[in-house]
Amino acid sequence: MVSEEHRRVLDPARDAAALKALTHPLRIRLLGLLRQDGPATASELGVRTGESSASTSYHLRVLAKYAFVVEAEHRDGRERRWQAVHSLTAWSNESMDSSPDSRALLSLSRRVQMEHLETSLLQHEADMAAGRLAQEWVEPSGISDLMPRLTPESLTELWEVFGRKLEELTARDAADPRARQVVLLMAGLALAPRDPGAELDVPGPPTPTPTPPTPHPDAEAEAEAEADTGTSTGTGTGTGTDTGTGTGNAS
Repeated sequence: MVSEEHRRVLDPARDAAALKALTHPLRIRLLGLLRQDGPATASELGVRTGESSASTSYHLRVLAKYAFVVEAEHRDGRERRWQAVHSLTAWSNESMDSSPDSRALLSLSRRVQMEHLETSLLQHEADMAAGRLAQEWVEPSGISDLMPRLTPESLTELWEVFGRKLEELTARDAADPRARQVVLLMAGLALAPRDPGAELDVPGPPTPTPTPPTPHPDAEAEAEAEADTGTSTGTGTGTGTDTGTGTGNAS
C-alpha cells in the first residue's frame, strides 16, 4: 500500500485543472515512466516514447505546473532531469461519478490500466525467457479472474484488508535484495444479473485520442490557459499512474 506522503489524492471539484492536465495520453505515459523507472531527461523520454524531445519537454512542463513532476538532481549542468512527485494518483470513485466529464475520465483511466497489464505481461514473459528474472518467480507470478459473490460492504473490506497486507509485506521486503518491482492490477467490478440467453449489452471501448503534434510556443500558453478554466473534457486516455498507469481509490 502506498503511504499518504507518496499519494496524490485529487478531487474533481477542487482539482479539475489538474485532472484535465492528465487527460493527454503522452503525459500519462511520461508520468508512468518516471514513476516506474526513475528520473529522466526529456531527451531520454523522447527516445523511449518515440516522440521529439521538444514534445516531451513541453508535456513535462505541463505536468510540473500541476505538481505531478519536479526537477530532479542533475548529473551535470547541461541536462534537465525530471522525477515524479508521487507514486500513485488517487481519488474517490463516488466523487468522480458526480459528472459526465469525470466519469469519462475514470472509465478511460481504467482502460489505460488494462493496457498496462498487457504491456507488463509481455515484459514479464520476455524477462523470464531472457533469464533476467530467476526461476523462483515462475510459481508465484500469474493472473487470476475470480468471480465471487460479495456485498458492497464486503468488497470494500476486501480492498482494505488487501491494502493493509500489501503495506506489511512491502515494509518487510524493503531491504531484501531479492525483491523486485511487481505489477499488481486489482479489479472489483460488480455485474448485474442477466438472462442466460441474452446478448451482452457492453459498449465498445472509447476511441483513443491521438497524440497531437508538439504545439508552437504560443500554443503552450493557450493550452495552459484552457486548463486554468477548471473544466474537464474527459478526453484523452486516462489519468495518473502507479508505475505506468495505476490509479487507486482514495477511500
